[in-house]
Amino acid sequence: MSVYNTSFPLIKRAIDSVLNQDFTHFEFIILDDGSDLDLQYQLIQYVIQHEDKITYLRHKNRSQSSSINRGVQISNSAYITIIDADDEYKPNHLSSCLAEIGTHDLIATTTHTVVNDPSDYFVPDRFDHDKLIHVDECILFATLFGKKEVFQQIPFQKMYAADADFYDKAQQLFNVKKVNLRTYIYYRNNIGSITATIKKNTKFGN
Repeated sequence: MSVYNTSFPLIKRAIDSVLNQDFTHFEFIILDDGSDLDLQYQLIQYVIQHEDKITYLRHKNRSQSSSINRGVQISNSAYITIIDADDEYKPNHLSSCLAEIGTHDLIATTTHTVVNDPSDYFVPDRFDHDKLIHVDECILFATLFGKKEVFQQIPFQKMYAADADFYDKAQQLFNVKKVNLRTYIYYRNNIGSITATIKKNTKFGN
């Protein structure tokens, strides 16, 4: 999980959702991407209570993509997945992903998406910000679940839709699939997100 100045109650919700998984054999790496010191202090105080499961690292602000790449390199696990700091897992998320991946190297899933308005289901297309696509058609960072070697071979780039770019490259090299598994809770009602900002600043045609 990469963290950059997300409010602590939301981060705690995300952390707790990982700690409360029905599959418990995991390592949880939190990459603090240069958050304000007040938030850093809150995070450290909470992480200390769960040192058996959580590794906390801090570095100068460098982007979510760069932070996740660092986490991949230090991970000791056979599989890698991600959670955004303002989202959460349902209790069976990890076990469900393990059951779905089978002989594949990488999967991406759909989400249980929380919105304020039906229009929030739609986000700017990565190839044309003047067009909108449904979130179910997207590849999202945190719905990626796969073998560590996939993430090692294809680092995330610092760009909009870095997750979709990663998936496109993975399709050329590995056995991948997208599955309909709504165990990841994606909060699209966050007005400060990158996609919300792009959407707000773009005029869409009728």
